[in-house]
Amino acid sequence: MKNDNIESFLRNNKPQVEDNPTFLLEVRQKINAVDGIKSEVDRQRRTGRVALVAALVIGLLMGIFAMFIVWLYPVSTPEVGSELISKIQSAIEPYKQYLLLPIAGCAIFLGLIFGREERRVF
Repeated sequence: MKNDNIESFLRNNKPQVEDNPTFLLEVRQKINAVDGIKSEVDRQRRTGRVALVAALVIGLLMGIFAMFIVWLYPVSTPEVGSELISKIQSAIEPYKQYLLLPIAGCAIFLGLIFGREERRVF
């Protein structure tokens, strides 16, 4: 439907307001019910966002902790017995002090995304 069709439909089909005194009470009850549903949905969104951020922070901390443990107690390549792992280890060795930079950048970026205020038109 185009906007003209919607506008003409609404003008031609106006609701008839009854002179019933309970009409306003019923409308207010329905509006309060809708407001209650809206507040519940907003609360669930906030709870979901907090859970998502908490899971993200816990995952980042566990990843940092696991990386720190691996850094303190490296696995020697003869025990593993794979040339691929030794090649990866030798490739990463000169850059291991910079491994925290992408993690910190990810944490800052996600903090900016989740920290900004959401603005709605409605």
